[in-house]
Amino acid sequence: MQNAFVESFNGRFQDERLNGTLLSTLAEARSAITSWKEDYNHHRPHSALGNMTPAQLPNRAEKANANRGRRR
Repeated sequence: MQNAFVESFNGRFQDERLNGTLLSTLAEARSAITSWKEDYNHHRPHSALGNMTPAQLPNRAEKANANRGRRR
């Protein structure tokens, strides 16, 4: 199952960032990849995460754990 997620991510990354983009230098490629990664992790909601971004997920888990502690 993990391989399916990796393959899906790799395909999405290639389609969205690498295809159709001519990168002249390694520095330019790193910059483009960094900006894509920032968008992917901090600004783009993922349906598999309940329409949250990956960056929001730890905050949700922390809140759920805090609420569980209060109920006891």
